[in-house]
Amino acid sequence: MPRRHRLNYRSGLEKEAAAFLKSRQKKVRYELLKIEWLDLRYRTYTPDFELDNGIFIETKGIFSSDDRRKHLEIKKQYPKLDIRFVFSNANAKLYKGAKSRYCDWCDKNGFLWSHRLIPLEWLQEPGKACNLKLIANKRKYKL
Repeated sequence: MPRRHRLNYRSGLEKEAAAFLKSRQKKVRYELLKIEWLDLRYRTYTPDFELDNGIFIETKGIFSSDDRRKHLEIKKQYPKLDIRFVFSNANAKLYKGAKSRYCDWCDKNGFLWSHRLIPLEWLQEPGKACNLKLIANKRKYKL
């Protein structure tokens, strides 16, 4: 009998999202794509999930200032990519003593977000998966 490949998720939230998608998508695409972005040097970002319709899902427990800065840069460099967040706690404060929450940051910066679960409506939006391994940054920059 063939051995099944076992995925190792980085968090319980990623595992829950994968279980949710398993019966609702043709394929669970977990960390299959790298997106090259520029930040003083070329870097790559790997979205957690790609839906069948090409929407990227990033699951987050802690949403650090580095993560927030990275996502703003990626959005600036790839405005047509649809990256959405699923937070374990969307009402968590950005930092100790802050008035703003993760969900407030998303609203302010034009990112769709959800608390704990991927909304079914996101799965039903039209589109198709890109099925690439790498989205290369084609811009030429002088570093």
